[in-house]
Amino acid sequence: MGGHAMKIGELSRDAGLNASAIRYYEKVGLLDPASRLNGQRRYPAEALDRLLLIRFAAEMDFTLDEIKLFLKGLRTKAPVGPRWKKLAHRKLIEVENNIQRSLRLKDLLQHLLRCHCPSLHVCVDRLSLSPSLRSFAALKPRQPVLAKTHRRRPGNRKMKLAGGSEFSGPLSEAELKRWD
Repeated sequence: MGGHAMKIGELSRDAGLNASAIRYYEKVGLLDPASRLNGQRRYPAEALDRLLLIRFAAEMDFTLDEIKLFLKGLRTKAPVGPRWKKLAHRKLIEVENNIQRSLRLKDLLQHLLRCHCPSLHVCVDRLSLSPSLRSFAALKPRQPVLAKTHRRRPGNRKMKLAGGSEFSGPLSEAELKRWD
């Protein structure tokens, strides 16, 4: 790594990122602006550590906003453990929700393998009107656009979609078995 200022190509190679990603991270404030020498960007050696951390966090599905929060005000020799703990705790909740959604999706798909609907109309009717299927949508990591007047409140699982329909609660095993 060394203590010399690195050109963007060197930094790109060592960090395993495209130069365009480095310029983007600089633009959005995740990376301090590079100094310039003869019009070329020159990065301090510490930029590599920062980029490696950004890449690692992104691979762990942290959003750029979460990474920015983590890096905000972080000094080179500051302890990072408390920051990781805070972000990891929030991310674990998200991962648990995704696991639950994936398990429910797996159950639903296994039941769909045994579909005996006599027509498309019957199938669509069962899928669209079943309150338990609407609740499946509530488990998606990225939910549909919500109507502004019906924003979700903590602890309230019932939601209104922008189109006006409601969904709440998880799929029940009884509901899935009713489809067989």
